[in-house]
Amino acid sequence: MQPYFFPYIGYFQLINSVEMFVIYDNIKFTKKGWIHRNRIIINGIDKYISLQLKNDSDFLNVNERFLSASFLEGRKKVLRCIYASYHKAPFFNNVYSIIEKCINYSETNLFAYIEYSLIQICKYLNINTLIVISSEINCDHNTKSQDRIIAICKALDATTYINAIGGQNLYNKEDFNAQKIELKFLKSQLITYNQFDNEFIPWLSIIDVMMFNSKEEIRGMLDQYELI
Repeated sequence: MQPYFFPYIGYFQLINSVEMFVIYDNIKFTKKGWIHRNRIIINGIDKYISLQLKNDSDFLNVNERFLSASFLEGRKKVLRCIYASYHKAPFFNNVYSIIEKCINYSETNLFAYIEYSLIQICKYLNINTLIVISSEINCDHNTKSQDRIIAICKALDATTYINAIGGQNLYNKEDFNAQKIELKFLKSQLITYNQFDNEFIPWLSIIDVMMFNSKEEIRGMLDQYELI
């Protein structure tokens, strides 16, 4: 999977469902995805919080992109938004220090910055899955899309590959079977909880889930999916 900035709970369901989770670092950065942004509740409405990036080529990989110099101030704005939105949430005191630690992390490399936050959230949720960085795997990294995933799976002696449900449009089970790899897709069940007195907004950043739910409740949510 690509590295995402405080991704939704389905991302952590995926990490928790496997023995080894591979994060792409040598993959093209995309502006329209979730690598540098996510959604939280601000004044009862879902809005984006984003990382400010140094201006650079659109053809660079994630591990070649960097946070902008102005993000020193930008991160203060992000933290103010999170504090203002969630300081009355039931688990704010448990969670805010972790989010603050992640956002104030001194690393400026985009991949390393996001990887750190993913690891910190996994620690908080007691997810012990081995996390591997794609560029450190000995395989042909010039392949694309499905072929690249199959190459990574074979390099790691994987017999089963689990992808998010959106991968159904990208990957073919027969092609994986031909390589003796079982392909499965994780479909998250709709998870609901109280978001103050607001109408519930699903699939927000894990920040939102953590602010309104205990670790024990979230651990239960991690199993609310089906493999198809």
